[in-house]
Amino acid sequence: MTLQKSWVASANTPNTPFPLNNLPYGVFSVSGGARRLGVAIGDRILDVAAVADALPVDASILSDPRGWNGLMELGQAQWQAFRRALTDLLSEGAAECADALVAQSDAQMHMPYTVTEYTDFYAGKNHAMNVGTMFRGPENALPPNWLHIPIGYNGRASSVVVSGTDIRRPWGQLKGPNDDAPRWAPSQRFDIELEMGAIVGQPSAGPISVDQADANIFGYVLLNDWSARDIQAWEYQPLGPFQAKATATSISPWIVTAEALEPFRCNTPAREKELLPHLRDTGPMLYDIDLTVTLNGDPIAQTNYNAMYYSAAQQLAHHTTSGCPMRVGDLLGSGTISGPEKHNRGSLLELSWGGKEPFKTTSGTRSFIEDGDTLGLHGAAKADGYIIGFGDCMGTILPALDDPFKG
Repeated sequence: MTLQKSWVASANTPNTPFPLNNLPYGVFSVSGGARRLGVAIGDRILDVAAVADALPVDASILSDPRGWNGLMELGQAQWQAFRRALTDLLSEGAAECADALVAQSDAQMHMPYTVTEYTDFYAGKNHAMNVGTMFRGPENALPPNWLHIPIGYNGRASSVVVSGTDIRRPWGQLKGPNDDAPRWAPSQRFDIELEMGAIVGQPSAGPISVDQADANIFGYVLLNDWSARDIQAWEYQPLGPFQAKATATSISPWIVTAEALEPFRCNTPAREKELLPHLRDTGPMLYDIDLTVTLNGDPIAQTNYNAMYYSAAQQLAHHTTSGCPMRVGDLLGSGTISGPEKHNRGSLLELSWGGKEPFKTTSGTRSFIEDGDTLGLHGAAKADGYIIGFGDCMGTILPALDDPFKG
């Protein structure tokens, strides 16, 4: 597929993350004004409420205080019709509606939709092997179930935040291997996890197939699962992550639709064990998306979403097998995306090998995140002559509060 031309000149450059081929959905405001639904096009944002008459949905959908949840609820046929109308409106040769455009540089971005519930997975094999090797050795790195099901845990929808939101270093119970008892202290091993987030756009009341799950995914965001590794090490047995993962989860400001990513589909890696029928691959269900992690603007890791062992569709299908109802706006984190080499590792835990191998950055040597550090996730699917970008997923670490229980 080639670059589609728009009358918005900045959308026609080969390096813009937001060409006409993309048209991602976000929520923005200008100068502290009301929040509005917008579509990124080049270096501009189309205020969709300003062109409501040209779009095939009720005007109330375009001013939904929840964000883009209302469009999701309409279903796949309406998603496609809406995107076709946007494409027609913004294509080269169409009547220009420049008055409906806002400069991205003038806009503040907000949560693009209201997260209903949040589940995070552990579905990247390289990450699982690295972490398992650190703690159990290479012969026992993967749990016995790992090659059969996508492992996950239920997280906190209430702490999902948009890119640019500052993240406060958390307090928690910490206990090192040589400590006699736990202590109450700020996390000293605060970390990120480079992930993709899949947004469920249609509800399901019982088990659904992988193909149906794929059709129910509205779009994707970059996702940073902030992780307090020292809190996690003490609390995770026997029920898994809890407070270590509850501080915050950051997402990028633009929802890139599954339709925009269609040309970039690719297969999951070769299976080491055949999956049971309800989880088997039925076609290419991953995407070829280049991903980068930066620390204070310095790239520290590069990988690709195609390294995941389980696709978002398989994760969603598995989530429904117990009869668990899925709702519009549910967010599924992919799990950390790491490649096979050291520079492909999607967490500082892996990059520093649990703190045993500190690594150099332009900001100094790091094992884990220091106060004042700004971590960024960046991603784009790249074609011949255009790219599909997500907008950066950024967060700056603030020092821990004074002891909230000291008095």
